Amino acid sequence: MIKQSILEEVLGVAMRSGADFAELYAEDTRNNAVTFLDGRVDAISDGRISGAGIRAFMGTRTVYASTTDTTRAGLLACAAAVADAIGREKDRGSVRLSPTAVADRHAVRLLPCDVPTKRKTDLLRAACTAACAYDEAISQVQGTLADVDHTILVANSEGLCKTDRHIRSRIVVSAVASEGGENQSGFCGPGGGMGMEFFDTVDPAEVGVHAAKQAMVNLRAGYCPAGQMTVAIENGFGGVIFHEACGHSLEATQVGVGMSEMCGKLGQKIANEKVTAIDDGTIPHAWGSVNIDDEGNPTQRNVLIENGILKGYMIDRLGSRRMGMPMTGNSRRESYAFEPTSRMTNTFIDNGPDKNEDIIASIEYGLYAKEMGGGSVNPLTGAFNFSVREGYIVRNGVICEPVRGASLIGTGSRILQDIDMVGQNLATGQGVCGSSSGSVPTDVGQPLIRVSKITVGGR
Repeated sequence: MIKQSILEEVLGVAMRSGADFAELYAEDTRNNAVTFLDGRVDAISDGRISGAGIRAFMGTRTVYASTTDTTRAGLLACAAAVADAIGREKDRGSVRLSPTAVADRHAVRLLPCDVPTKRKTDLLRAACTAACAYDEAISQVQGTLADVDHTILVANSEGLCKTDRHIRSRIVVSAVASEGGENQSGFCGPGGGMGMEFFDTVDPAEVGVHAAKQAMVNLRAGYCPAGQMTVAIENGFGGVIFHEACGHSLEATQVGVGMSEMCGKLGQKIANEKVTAIDDGTIPHAWGSVNIDDEGNPTQRNVLIENGILKGYMIDRLGSRRMGMPMTGNSRRESYAFEPTSRMTNTFIDNGPDKNEDIIASIEYGLYAKEMGGGSVNPLTGAFNFSVREGYIVRNGVICEPVRGASLIGTGSRILQDIDMVGQNLATGQGVCGSSSGSVPTDVGQPLIRVSKITVGGR
């Protein structure tokens, strides 16, 4: 992407005023999407993001600047701006890079750029048609088929120089069911770190039916009662509870500045002994996987909690300096325009010792959260509030009528202790996580779990 001699010159300029470390990140990304609305193609987009960001460190102080001008002159000007912001006159000397190859765990069979738009449109049409045909009460269906072809280069003053390419594909369908002036929605959005061969593993029609069926369930459901109760949270996107309520509190972005409820708790019991939680950016073709993070470090399998004991955090370079702990391959950013921070990749609660049928059978009265929606969390306190996209009342160990309008309210530290049963059907769901370094693709996951008591919002 950029000549080695230019990279070395640019990094040298970034360090000329006393920085003890400098880094250049460049990217060239193609984004393509087809959108359907009301049975027809609504939009076809083809975008490209290209630019570079330069960062310099002096201890735990950082300066970052970015540019769309990746010529030698443009990069040198950007590096000079970074050096001027550091503001001292002490040249650290020249930089010599040692380019190394990156092992690819996510080889692609069918590049999205090699597939005609008509083929993508046909796949999306199949999904949206299936959703529309599910029930006459389905009043609106919207779908998107998107792919991303992402190439990066990372070089730094320690000699690192790596390039990597990563491709992702996803299909998303949302459906609205209407009756008597009432509207309710359903959603399905699987994705993977694959090319168009992803659609050999996912049936678009099933995606559409899932969204429509969920909309119909919610249309006919009554409102969820409010109060404290036992809740079973299903696998897949149910893992958003751990991701938001606990995962962000384990990122160095928060821990390194003392703004997390998990600060200083390494080696302590913070969860039920049945809980083992992992962040693993190496899983082949997973939505949140990458070969290297955005600082050029290999991703790895990080055990965060093991049998209830806090074992580690997710740490980027700045967090490593602040915390005096090794980097873990968790540095991520939306694009070159963002300075990277520690972020999750594929984060999940691992399979546990309990049979799934026993979890439901153990609930005398409670809520079965079949699918979770979005929510919010305060990493400092761990306080969270999440919507339940599809839920059912459980009575005497039997899943009964559907309910809508449910939300789960609590704190991360409390829910970790109150997860008292962990099932064996681990699955993941795909999402996009937003933080200070922008929005990045992440997998969340878990098996079916039981929370002994939690506040349920409703009517």
